[in-house]
Amino acid sequence: MDSFSDVGFFMCINRHGSLASAAQELGVTPSAVSKRLQALEGRLGVRLLHRTTRRISLTPEGESYLVEGGRILAELESLERTVAGSSTTPHGLLKIGATLGFGRRHIAPALVDFARQYPKIEIQLYLSERPMNLTELGLDAVVHFGEPPDVRLTARLLANNARILCAAPSYIARAGLPASPRDLARFNCIFIREADETFGTWHLRNGTQQESVKVRGTMSTNDGQSALAWALEGQGLIVRSEWDVTGHLRSGALSRVLPQWQLAPADIHLVYSARSHRSDKVRVLVDFLLERFAAHRAGKGGGGGQW
Repeated sequence: MDSFSDVGFFMCINRHGSLASAAQELGVTPSAVSKRLQALEGRLGVRLLHRTTRRISLTPEGESYLVEGGRILAELESLERTVAGSSTTPHGLLKIGATLGFGRRHIAPALVDFARQYPKIEIQLYLSERPMNLTELGLDAVVHFGEPPDVRLTARLLANNARILCAAPSYIARAGLPASPRDLARFNCIFIREADETFGTWHLRNGTQQESVKVRGTMSTNDGQSALAWALEGQGLIVRSEWDVTGHLRSGALSRVLPQWQLAPADIHLVYSARSHRSDKVRVLVDFLLERFAAHRAGKGGGGGQW
């Protein structure tokens, strides 16, 4: 059982990315975490992490220990659930990842209702602007935008979501409107630096026509809400998800640009491993979120609800 505990301990360190942050979750001092990690590496006879004063990273042995250890822990949980019987009330620790903006606005409030419905489930929500690796971070499920990241994972569509090109009326009054995607090169464009996209290139489609345009701009950020605030202040054109700008479009604070052209879809999925779905806590989470966002899926609630 100490070995199973060590796997969970190591997954906690990797999920947080630092010994100090892991110590906070575990309720111990950073030095205690460091000593336990040294003892674990000593017992295994290998180094699991590369450590510097600024960051930690997995060694090849550490990656194997993380992936295989996580698999074994999931199988142990499945075994215990089977032995306990299917009538057991869903319980245990549930770790969920989501993007910062969508997680704050939609997932965190949803989880309040989920917690009321399943009080024996302990919830940990991790929010980040960076893409999340389900296995490496030891998460049970991740809310993901766009195409699912791995065909080996199960992805359930939570909500249809389009990317929209828009700008504040004040900027349009100064700069005018592009007549075609190629005109975008003449406009100031606000960039959001995301790891899964080519920086500075926007891809647009109108029926069978497709255009990939290298655009320019004087302001960029890795934070979507900061970029949106700049756009609202009239600093330039921006591409944002439908869920984030629909309210501003309705109020007139933003206006669509090149509305006949579509950008790459950013449908919202809940991603988890097939093995995780055997867990009662993950299964009820999937069912709950599918019901929560049913109005935002095509064919549900009138073909997709307004955000």
